Amino acid sequence: MASIRRVSQAGLWLGGALVLLAAVLIAIDVVLRAVFRTSIGGADELSGFALAIGTAWALGAALLDRAHIRIDSLYAHFPLRVRLALDFLALILFVGFFGLIGWHGIGVATQSWTASSRSQSALEIPLVIPQSLWLIGLAVFLITSVALLISVLVLAARGDVIQLSRLISTRSVAEEVGDEVRSLAELRARED
Repeated sequence: MASIRRVSQAGLWLGGALVLLAAVLIAIDVVLRAVFRTSIGGADELSGFALAIGTAWALGAALLDRAHIRIDSLYAHFPLRVRLALDFLALILFVGFFGLIGWHGIGVATQSWTASSRSQSALEIPLVIPQSLWLIGLAVFLITSVALLISVLVLAARGDVIQLSRLISTRSVAEEVGDEVRSLAELRARED
């Protein structure tokens, strides 16, 4: 899991950089339109590609950090074992859902390759390029998800509910506060 976590963190940085780059590109385009009455052709298209690719590459780190949004109004009132069973079911459904998206994405990318499809903007980017980058990010996420699922099964077989909870359950307020305190302590240590 350590190697998968490192790859997922790299994907998170890549995804964040792409989203930041898209925001800068859009800001430049807005300024150019307002001041010079001109535009960067295809800025919206490039930003859309960056958002899709960046999101796919960041999904694995969000899964491992338990950062995906959950609605847990009733969840918090259930006993630990029921919550873990729901978390396990959610993980299976999550992997299955993105597996289907990946499967259909392969079909779309294959069709784009076969038909030599290009984007509709003046850039005429071969669509297989952004689709492939998105699919690679999605594949990394699915590998991360399957590795997490295997780890969950191993921990469940051992009966280690505490570690299992730390791996897939919703982050508690105490965990959130603990992470913030650790981050602050690390920041202060670097400043000294």
